[in-house]
Amino acid sequence: MSTIQILDKQTLSEKKYRLQLISFEKPDNEGVFQTLQKEVYYRPDTVAVLLVDKKNKTLLLTKQFRMATFLNGNDNGYLVEACAGVIDEDETPEQTAYREAREETGYQIENLEKIVSAYTSPGGVTEFQHLFMADYTSKSDHPKFGGLKQEGESIELIELSFEEALQKLKSNAFRDMKTIVLLQHFFINR
Repeated sequence: MSTIQILDKQTLSEKKYRLQLISFEKPDNEGVFQTLQKEVYYRPDTVAVLLVDKKNKTLLLTKQFRMATFLNGNDNGYLVEACAGVIDEDETPEQTAYREAREETGYQIENLEKIVSAYTSPGGVTEFQHLFMADYTSKSDHPKFGGLKQEGESIELIELSFEEALQKLKSNAFRDMKTIVLLQHFFINR
């Protein structure tokens, strides 16, 4: 039985996803109950996929505008990151990985491998993210942009050699946590 007692939930916003102020009681290390408040953003679960072409020794990443980073020190707001997206209600994480790779990059992926699942920002966001790696086959005539216009996506495709990606990882050029975790996993286990 949980010792956490929810006292009140106040909805602050439901514009896109629900944001609530939660009042609750929980015991401290000595068993004394404390009353606390936390804002919780109910964001859906997501996937991220690192696309790998082993034959050509390349990785395919995406570059897109992220408002939250623009508001927090990222001068242009653009991040280079692994292909990612929200899991729809009727989908498994694996189905979402295939769909998002196709929508964002135009590539069909194969040999989808689950790496890990984890909370993205447990201090205030409910999102649980599933990280994958998958194979793709690089094509010289492939478009340089992807994404769904109806979702406001304008995604630039960034193809890097294994060596370029490793050097960028070592020099802290990546600023997206899911991408850093996937790249570290790839280079540790390659």
